[in-house]
Amino acid sequence: MRKVLLAVLVVIVVVAVSGWVASGPRPLDASLVASAGKGDAKAGETMFWAGGCAGCHAGKNAKGDDLLKLGGGQKLDTAFGLFVTPNISPDPEHGIGKWSFAQFANAVKRGIGPDGKHLYPAFPYPDYERMRVKDVADLWAYMKTLPKVQTDPPGNSVPFPFNIRRGIGLWKRAFLHPKPVVALATDADAELKRGRYLVEGPGHCGACHTPRDSAGGSDYDQWLAGGPNPDGKGKIPNITPSKAGIGSWSKSDIVYFLESGFTPSYDTVGGSMVAVQNDIAHLPKSDREAIAAYLKAVPALPPKSDD
Repeated sequence: MRKVLLAVLVVIVVVAVSGWVASGPRPLDASLVASAGKGDAKAGETMFWAGGCAGCHAGKNAKGDDLLKLGGGQKLDTAFGLFVTPNISPDPEHGIGKWSFAQFANAVKRGIGPDGKHLYPAFPYPDYERMRVKDVADLWAYMKTLPKVQTDPPGNSVPFPFNIRRGIGLWKRAFLHPKPVVALATDADAELKRGRYLVEGPGHCGACHTPRDSAGGSDYDQWLAGGPNPDGKGKIPNITPSKAGIGSWSKSDIVYFLESGFTPSYDTVGGSMVAVQNDIAHLPKSDREAIAAYLKAVPALPPKSDD
């Protein structure tokens, strides 16, 4: 019996150590971070609007210059808990003004906070991981030019067991998908490649428009086919070129919607998409055209039968 108990204890220790190692943060290689060089703030402004930073971290319903005040405080109530967006303004005490670029890049691309702990994937780093590190450097340069905001939003309210941050490391191993979701032809043009990059990376469109499983992982077989709203209110629409999605929309219809918020049937954008559309409207027209080209090229999918 003593030998059996000892063997069980050894197994428990091995499993515990293995789990601890497997759940640890995996930061970016220092040489990759260094290769980004000094960021270009002008180029970073494009990444700022593409990434939807204002839509989540500015005040709710913010307009004009207030979109650049990233004091956080917006709430996302999900099945895993209540998440509150933090202050990411360049204020050194209340925001991220004391962060290094390496810390910022690891937060954006790997979901690792400056304290080395995992960030909750309510922050869409599973999509941002597809961003080029040079674009992250440009974004960092631009964000340092924004107003400092002296606010301290309340923290998240996450119940057990989701409040065990170490478990997020195992979630990352299971669900992070850093490679492109949609394979393009080898002779795909630059516009289509740009559209894929914007939608799958900084635009994180799949974070809302792709259904998730019970563990919160994206169902890539249903890429952009719509699903339940992450905060539990209604559904997010299918934006694939199917009859259930936006198959009847032309490329110019999509471009105009992203610019104006008006659909081909003269309806207007609503819900959380209002802030997203407002951000995308700041992009160059060529980027909106690239997004439209990609959305016309992705696989056309019907909604899931259980939606």
